Amino acid sequence: MDFDRTYDLYRRQVEKEIKKVFPKRKPGSLYMPADYILSSPGKRLRPVLVLASADAAGGDINTCMNAALSVEMLHNFTLVHDDIMDNADTRRGLPTLHIKYDISTAILAGDSLLAIAYEYLLKDAGAKGGRAVSSFTTGLIEVCEGQSLDKEFELRQSVKVSEYITMITKKTAAMMQMCCELGAILAGAKTAYIQRMSDFGRNLGIAFQIQDDLLDLLGDSTSTGKKCGGDLIEGKKTFLFLTALKNSEGADRRELELFIRNKGIQESEISRFRDIFERTGAIAKSKKEIIRYSSIALENLNGIKNKEKREFFHELTFSLIKREK
Repeated sequence: MDFDRTYDLYRRQVEKEIKKVFPKRKPGSLYMPADYILSSPGKRLRPVLVLASADAAGGDINTCMNAALSVEMLHNFTLVHDDIMDNADTRRGLPTLHIKYDISTAILAGDSLLAIAYEYLLKDAGAKGGRAVSSFTTGLIEVCEGQSLDKEFELRQSVKVSEYITMITKKTAAMMQMCCELGAILAGAKTAYIQRMSDFGRNLGIAFQIQDDLLDLLGDSTSTGKKCGGDLIEGKKTFLFLTALKNSEGADRRELELFIRNKGIQESEISRFRDIFERTGAIAKSKKEIIRYSSIALENLNGIKNKEKREFFHELTFSLIKREK
């Protein structure tokens, strides 16, 4: 199985259909900004998960293409609002929507993405509509809950590592979980298979987010399209930070506590905090947790009988935890 070729096949099919979503819709003042964010470069991971999950269950991916587009619209809806809340200037190497236009336009365009996501989901839902819409809606609710917890943690003086895992399970993993569920549901898979794909998506999503935390600190901004150390500057209590705080003492402990009081650091301080994370074992622990959650995700794939389809998800998992952007 040629993983890159298979992934690219899914992705190109998604890209082809994405181009058709907004160009003919009016007014342009609403749909041009929506098209800008939806058409920006990306891996299209979430719609690929929908298509691959349906394919692995023996379904026809053409019968769930609209649903795949719907999760990409939902994902971009969350990104638009996240960028506003995080004061982010760039996304995927391009100006964020509220920077290119303005905040009001970005909010409205984001809302339209959510509404049209449901429109597209319903095109494929058919007789499985209730279960499909329920899965989609649960994913959306959990993403909102996760984002709320993320903002709450910025204000709290104390956050447990376990609370952080709960937050990313909602904010990041719930969406990937829903994508895997949705593809299986629309393919008419049995309940046991749907549950296995759901568990796979959730555990993969947790590993994916911890990897994202690492990339924010260690990644190349040219590759990631984001400012290096952005989480530290914004005062976010990531897995890295919370692990370092738990393991720290002396001067390192005081530095980390000052970070909490000041609600972040200056860009010039990033390298110093990177050293603290290294000394306290936070970077090493993060890498171990990425491997642990990925391994659990791979165990969930035992329900896929087709070896080639199962191998695709194995390769996908490895590619995500080794990625540099």
